[in-house]
Amino acid sequence: MKLPDPTFDEDINITFRRIRRAKFGRPKQAKGLTRKYLDAFLEVQPDNPWGLRNRAMLSLGYELLTRRSELVALTSRDLSLREDGTLSVLIRRSKADPSGQGRVAFTSIKTAIAIQNWLDWRGPHITYLFCPIYNGKAVERSLSADTVKRLIKTSAKKAGLNAKEIENFSGHSLRVGAAQDLLCAGYDAAAIMRAGGWKSINILSRYLEMAEHNVWA
Repeated sequence: MKLPDPTFDEDINITFRRIRRAKFGRPKQAKGLTRKYLDAFLEVQPDNPWGLRNRAMLSLGYELLTRRSELVALTSRDLSLREDGTLSVLIRRSKADPSGQGRVAFTSIKTAIAIQNWLDWRGPHITYLFCPIYNGKAVERSLSADTVKRLIKTSAKKAGLNAKEIENFSGHSLRVGAAQDLLCAGYDAAAIMRAGGWKSINILSRYLEMAEHNVWA
């Protein structure tokens, strides 16, 4: 005998609504890695293969407004060189795109050069765009999403930021900072949503609410 799902019971729903209303508080917002932070973080990367990869990852993640999972999931086949020297990038399935239609985003020439510098060292035999480096050699597997967070925090420390600022950065900071910069540059919410693949204006609004207070410290 199949019993009814108790989670649909109205008494259960009322209880959960009361719990949510009793817990006041705002979700913690990642600190935006805006252009000024990005430039500082790029400057402190080492002149070695790890630095090539780090500069390419930071630049691409910022310009494409990617989630960290989207950034590490990119493959070399997702990139296409355009006539003007920039790249078009296919960002495949994400949590906001369960059907896997993907979205296309574009880079600057400077970021396209950073990507090519990394690829020249990495070689053509690796599937994923960004991969681990072991004993000075590229390894044929993807990076974990946590690598993006560690890269951001390590770069912030090398750039001389204080402990509080470093703590507030997260793996989403590239996405947040780029969206804030677009707002300050005069783009409206609809354009930013298209650029970053947002489906909900409520989520984007949380990212943008501190944009006017982004001050390089």
